[in-house]
Amino acid sequence: MFRRLISRDEALQRIRRYVKLAALGVEEVELRSAFGRVLAEDVRASVDVPPFHRATMDGYAVKAKDTFGASETNPKSLRVVGSVEVGKMPATRLETGQAMAVATGSALPEGSDAVLPLEWTRTGSTPNEILALRAVTTGENVMERGHDIKRGELLLKEGTRLTARELGVLSALGIARVKVYLKPKVAILSTGQELVEPGKPLTSGKIYDVNWITLYASVLECGGRPEFLGIVEDSVEKMENTMRKGLEMADVVVASGATSVGATDIMRSIVNRLGKPGVIVDGVRMKPGKPTIIGVADGKPIFCLPGNPMSALVAFYNFVAPVLRAMAGLPPVRRRFVEAVLAGRVMPASGRLTTIPVRLEKGQEQLVAHPILKASGAITALALADGYVEIPEDVKFLESGERVKVYLFRGEWKP
Repeated sequence: MFRRLISRDEALQRIRRYVKLAALGVEEVELRSAFGRVLAEDVRASVDVPPFHRATMDGYAVKAKDTFGASETNPKSLRVVGSVEVGKMPATRLETGQAMAVATGSALPEGSDAVLPLEWTRTGSTPNEILALRAVTTGENVMERGHDIKRGELLLKEGTRLTARELGVLSALGIARVKVYLKPKVAILSTGQELVEPGKPLTSGKIYDVNWITLYASVLECGGRPEFLGIVEDSVEKMENTMRKGLEMADVVVASGATSVGATDIMRSIVNRLGKPGVIVDGVRMKPGKPTIIGVADGKPIFCLPGNPMSALVAFYNFVAPVLRAMAGLPPVRRRFVEAVLAGRVMPASGRLTTIPVRLEKGQEQLVAHPILKASGAITALALADGYVEIPEDVKFLESGERVKVYLFRGEWKP
């Protein structure tokens, strides 16, 4: 069926040889459009945040030394000389024995070094007198200038994916537009006479297409911009025309299906006609994922993934994801794992890197990994799995109770 199966590492080496794994370019977007985008430059603070000493409580700006020794039985008298409106800078300097009314967020007048909370005061014998019932220390209830962010401080590094937190930081710096990397465009197509789009009637002998949405979402996770070109019949002309359309409009083409024994020669010949050098990987020593074909057409990668859902995703994460992340300006993914013991004996495929989905369970002393031994076409294997175990080509079996690394599908595992 395949000309020569190669290892996963060799397949990745071939991809690196023929595909430029670098960001595609940079554009500048408004902050409101930057969620999920990848920062294309380091961001340093151009201002202090806050840009002035500000009150963190309602009360009075004071000199802390004027309140020393104050108590309810021995209050200290202070003369109120005005108030500070939020959003405005005080025009006068605070002198010894004086106080100025402030609200949370107000700028402090020059000469003050603390805020006396409103509840620690009472009105004096005149409208302009307050009595301090407790003492405050220097800096109490005050956020100093630059306490949060100092001017010149490196806040966000190039390659950071912008979420609500990062966007909040950019807004605090007064940044309205930001430079981000271009999103790689990815054309996705499904092949197979038996496939039906969700939402349409399911007739006899048909199944709903799973791969279109799992691949679509996976492209989004990798910083790409997916475009689904639809389900293509097992016709050489229609498949080739659709893939040519994908190459014209996108940076990467991802097809699922059409890698079975009967369709492999067809897909191989189509990829070879799309551009040079054509097919660079013609099957991989993996289970699932063996019938993966990878080609390059004049610099643009083409990934022909198996039709079975688990196989398609395993192949995607191994080969497509590294390419998309590099094009999107994202760093290589760091696979997070937990250690667990196997709940049963596992027999991997002979001579192939085998991926086993597992469900995690908290044991008495350690995590237990329960293998989900379903066929690669079973979509429930994806829904039930917390992660997966990789078994190298040269390992014949893993015994029950053996300690393994479970690579997580999500960032962490919670029981």
